[in-house]
Amino acid sequence: MKRSHHNGELRIEHVGQTVELVGWVAKRRNFGSINFIDLRDRSGIVQLVVNHDEYPIVESLKSEYVISVKGLVRERQDKNPKLATGDIEIDLHEVTIINEAAQTPLIIADETDALEETRLKYRYLDLRRPVMQNRLITRAQIVKEMRHTLEEQGFIDVETPMLTKSTPEGAREYLVPSRVHVGEFYALAQSPQIFKQLLMIAGMERYYQVARCFRDEDLRADRQLDFTQVDIEASFLSEEEFQDIIEGVVNNVMVNVLGHEKPAIPKIKFMDAMNKYGSDKPDLRFELFLESFEDIFAKSEFKVFSDSLAQGDSLKGLILKGQAGTVTRKVTDKYTDLVKKYGLKGLVVLKVEEEGLSGSAAKFISEEEFAAMKAKFNLTVGDVVFIGSGEWETCCTAIGALRSALGKDYELIDETQFAYCWVVDFPMFAMEEGVLVARHHPFTAPKELDIPLLDTDPLSVIAQAYDLVLNGFEVAGGSMRIYKQELQQKLFEMIGFTPAEIEKRFGFFVDAFKYGTPPHGGIAFGLDRYAMALTHSGTIRDVIAFPKIASARCPLTNAPSPAVEKQLDELHLKIVKE
Repeated sequence: MKRSHHNGELRIEHVGQTVELVGWVAKRRNFGSINFIDLRDRSGIVQLVVNHDEYPIVESLKSEYVISVKGLVRERQDKNPKLATGDIEIDLHEVTIINEAAQTPLIIADETDALEETRLKYRYLDLRRPVMQNRLITRAQIVKEMRHTLEEQGFIDVETPMLTKSTPEGAREYLVPSRVHVGEFYALAQSPQIFKQLLMIAGMERYYQVARCFRDEDLRADRQLDFTQVDIEASFLSEEEFQDIIEGVVNNVMVNVLGHEKPAIPKIKFMDAMNKYGSDKPDLRFELFLESFEDIFAKSEFKVFSDSLAQGDSLKGLILKGQAGTVTRKVTDKYTDLVKKYGLKGLVVLKVEEEGLSGSAAKFISEEEFAAMKAKFNLTVGDVVFIGSGEWETCCTAIGALRSALGKDYELIDETQFAYCWVVDFPMFAMEEGVLVARHHPFTAPKELDIPLLDTDPLSVIAQAYDLVLNGFEVAGGSMRIYKQELQQKLFEMIGFTPAEIEKRFGFFVDAFKYGTPPHGGIAFGLDRYAMALTHSGTIRDVIAFPKIASARCPLTNAPSPAVEKQLDELHLKIVKE
């Protein structure tokens, strides 16, 4: 069993060479005495040609058999331009079966008809598919490039603990019972947030880590229970200087991994992103923008609009050009159900026709209001107007979700494009059920000029927080940190922690601020999500080797599973059945 070359690297310049190859039988085709075999390894596929009469062993070869071969590279007569090795083939001299294979439960090819649960149950087979291997290889190259760029900028790779103290960082934690300390628990780190700030206090100045993180959250297409961050923190840099470093990381990934040009990365304020795109992670790949209708319907007699405006709500909408014929009642109902999921009570859908407006709410729209809409939005016959009403952020978010749906349904998105942006100037706080909460984690610094507003108007305070967005996904999020003890104490108290709770949960952290904390800030890339966006994958499960499914279970290992009684006894735990 020898290998002189990898299968996918053979080209026309190798013609005349004798090569030794190994791999899996991807396909065997029998043409009388001549057999054609596609041999696959991680680098790709090459075609083998063998005479059945000379080597009868080929008759026993089946898909996914592992074989070793030796042969002469020759030029193909019927070249295959779709294959990297399509100019050549291997005339075999030797064939050895290394291992046999049973019939696989899924097709080992880029296109497979297997359900996702089957793919994940037999993940080791699913990962043989070239498309899956290419995704994992690209992910590895992304990490390599990010590491290289950061280390060139003086960042030090430092590991931080996975078993740590439970701290509130926004998501439910995984708790790990201590065998030694009865009744006490570790938490699996949601992120290295506190430790990386402690490293700044320790004087490391520039840190990074490819960190495993854990959050007990409901799963979705871009979320897993255990995931990976490229975690970055730096001292003595302004927000803009730090963002310049991160843009350098992104530039090198795009150029050196994907072969693209350096991307333009505009900065968009949170309020502008919400008003224009209906999202704080806007997809810039298509030009369909939210419009405001408050001025047009300021004196409306339509109760839905007048009641909303009377209580200070917003009227936000979208103009879909020339698609009136496609927006049927069924389509309208689908989009109405969508915005309801985001908190709106309904959706007004109006079509511009030769005779005027049509739609269930058209009779409530006056001639003056219709004329104002035509003038403001340049409406023409065939256009469709979608309008939602509700509290400003709820309304923006719901219509933003509609924008995304329209972009996909009407193929408005250039799927080959990579569109980045920074979203900046987030509000520091939000009000939830009458309680002030931090929109980000409680270590985010407010804008210096807004610090006096903490006492008088906290909802107007702007945070020094920033998100890096790619194609509608937040691929990295960060902030400049609070570095003065008094301000950190104040923020904890503002979001409801008592002095006793602060001491119990953050005492070690707050205490460290006494000893000369430098100004610092950081960011964390969601590596899985970033790799998903860069490889145009539909879900982060496609860029994770062994992921969980939506039910928070691993189909391959069937984890989680019950613990045996001895384990529970050692941990002083007892399962109480409901």
